[in-house]
Amino acid sequence: MAHSGFTLQRDAFARLVLTDADGERHEGVVPVRAFPIAAPDESLSLLSSDGHEVGWTDSIAELPANERALIEEELAGREFMPVIEAIVEVSSFACPSTWQLRTDRGPAELLLKGEEEIRRLPGGRLLIADSHGIQFLIRDVAALDRHSRRLLDRFL
Repeated sequence: MAHSGFTLQRDAFARLVLTDADGERHEGVVPVRAFPIAAPDESLSLLSSDGHEVGWTDSIAELPANERALIEEELAGREFMPVIEAIVEVSSFACPSTWQLRTDRGPAELLLKGEEEIRRLPGGRLLIADSHGIQFLIRDVAALDRHSRRLLDRFL
């Protein structure tokens, strides 16, 4: 099923409202990616305020432009996963250590409590959790510059 026949809009309180194929309105809808890291633009569920699925799409790109914009705006407000572009410096090769990073959202600092906070994902990706619970993503270790890879290798 590519799209479950719904329409989306915002109400006067800026909440997302889904109207399903039967004309039933669901206020306060929350979009949830089924595979936020592996396939962020595929398989999206729309959940009602009580957590029940009221809409589904196989691909965000298949939605009309205005509905796609509403979903992307809602997701951007909920999701925060900076992508590491470079590891500038690490304070120590023993944990805990503080990492100075360059991310897609600007400079950042990460406190790594232990090597177990670095999770390997399929496709050469890494997910690194800092001591504050923020998840940092490295999309492709091989795409990092040599200096960053050398620093990272000390923790893998």
